[in-house]
Parts: sequence; C-alpha cells; structure tokens
Amino acid sequence: MSARIRPLTGDGSPPVEGSYPQAVEVAGPTRWLYLSGQIPVAPDGALAGDFIGQCDQVWTHIETQLAAAGMTLDNLVKVTTFLSDRSYALENREVRLRRLAGRQPALTVIVTGIFDEAWLVEIEAVAAA
Repeated sequence: MSARIRPLTGDGSPPVEGSYPQAVEVAGPTRWLYLSGQIPVAPDGALAGDFIGQCDQVWTHIETQLAAAGMTLDNLVKVTTFLSDRSYALENREVRLRRLAGRQPALTVIVTGIFDEAWLVEIEAVAAA
C-alpha cells in the first residue's frame, strides 16, 4: 500500500500567493524520505552564476535523491526553500511551478543567510510512499 497524498485548504483560510495548499494530508505511508538541504553545486563542482541555473540544479538534485529511493516529485509532501535574498522570490516561484508541474506539496520559503555565500538557494524536502 502506498501513501495517499492529498492537498488541503480549509474553508476560511487566507488566499495564497502561488500554487500550494495550506496543508497536505498523508494517509497510509509505508515509507518516509527526508531530503537534506540540496545545494546548487553540480556533480562536477560547477556552480551556475544566476539564480535560475542554481535553482534548476537544486531541483535536479531533489529528483535524483527521490529516484534513489524509488520515488518521484509525485511523492513530495513538504518543501522548504531557503533563499539568500528576497529578490529571488519570483524567480523561485517560476522555477518551482515549472518543475512541480501542478503538484502541490506544502511549501515554506525562508529568506536567510546560506552556508556558502555563492549559493543563492538551498531546498530540503520530505516525501512519502
């Protein structure tokens, strides 16, 4: 039996900016996967100089880790994105919407300092199957 993942937004909730639910219900999971913060460094050590390139690299890492567990983006339950600067918020949303293609995990975006000053984004996630 695999997990049933259902996005929820209760009546009386404030409107959201972007495509995400207020909550995600997971019923009947047999496995959980917790992804550590994925960084924008490519396997060869390369680092894109722009936000979109770095963000796409991070999402590629997320898909790689999910695949290693026999999962896909469909299994995502929660995504937490750390941005180095608020100015990347719209680009982050654009990349996330493109990469998730209609999937709706619970989301949090935090603007904060990131471990390496060259990194513009880091993303951690939780998946269930």
